[in-house]
Amino acid sequence: QVQLEESGGGLVQAGGSLRLSCGASGRTFDGYNLGWYRQGPGKERELVAGVWYSHGPGYFVDSVKGRFTVSKDAASTKMFLQMNDLKPEDTATYYCNLFSHGMLWDWGQGTQVTVSS
Repeated sequence: QVQLEESGGGLVQAGGSLRLSCGASGRTFDGYNLGWYRQGPGKERELVAGVWYSHGPGYFVDSVKGRFTVSKDAASTKMFLQMNDLKPEDTATYYCNLFSHGMLWDWGQGTQVTVSS
């Protein structure tokens, strides 16, 4: 069973930056396409960014293009979401999981990002 662990969230002012981290207990991410998702207040969870195992970042939702980047460490044990120029509408709980429209692992606790105006 994969246990996902997200960290790095916090409270920032609009225009600020945060770097989120994702890891999985007991395994690496080697061979998997991975994604960052978020769920804002009163909203459904949405895919924010995806990174292909074979060729790197491959998807960003329009609202974060040019502001967010996604990466992994060389050992494929961590995935990161660098968020720059944060906006109040980025306020959400952020989760990592497979970059998939089908099978997903169990969701972790997520990490809360709050952007003040």
